[in-house]
Amino acid sequence: MKVALFLLADLWMIFAGYFYGWRFIRRYGNYLLGLEVMVVATSGSNFLLWSLLGADRGSILYDVAYFFDAFSRSVGITVILIMGLMMVTHRYKPSRGVDIAVFGAAVVAGLFLRPFHGANLHTDRAAFSVAVFYVVVNLLTAVFLGYFVKRLWQAGARWPAIWTALVTAAGTTIAVIYDFFPLPFDDADRTVFYTAALATWGTEIFVYARAYRVLHDRTATSDANPARAVGAPA
Repeated sequence: MKVALFLLADLWMIFAGYFYGWRFIRRYGNYLLGLEVMVVATSGSNFLLWSLLGADRGSILYDVAYFFDAFSRSVGITVILIMGLMMVTHRYKPSRGVDIAVFGAAVVAGLFLRPFHGANLHTDRAAFSVAVFYVVVNLLTAVFLGYFVKRLWQAGARWPAIWTALVTAAGTTIAVIYDFFPLPFDDADRTVFYTAALATWGTEIFVYARAYRVLHDRTATSDANPARAVGAPA
């Protein structure tokens, strides 16, 4: 049952990443969010394949898995997420050059930070610093997401705002637990933790995508009816 739940959580994250990634690109022209959540889905696909092939830590799939992990935890679901959401909160329109540059930075960060995964945080100061860095950038991202929740609430989207706040809190909890607080009842492969993490990340993609649509539609309506947007009579 535990393994089945893990597989379902991973499949959920893979589906959410590819489905909403394509939608971000196709419907909104948002390559930042679209490509990043597809990266998350690709990471989940690699993790699934690695697990099904025996979870060999000597496999290249293991190295690839933690490259993707470092990619998203450092720049992807932090800087790129914020920049992507700013397209509906601040009407931000990045150039293709900016898109390429920020993903290039994420690749460099993934390659540089990958080797620190799995090190003993009690004896390796560098690995401890990297783990702290992941938590700090996640918390900073959560601050922006708090602003995103406020914008949803002001737009009258109460339930999307509530769900966004809840999944953000869940994602931050996963980020804190990840390196510093292993679950005492978990197994050696951390199956329970990764099941919770994958389910949370998939749900974050789902909730953020729907919340993004709300603010996008609100912005489109305001642009089409500027007088109505400032409260003038129809």
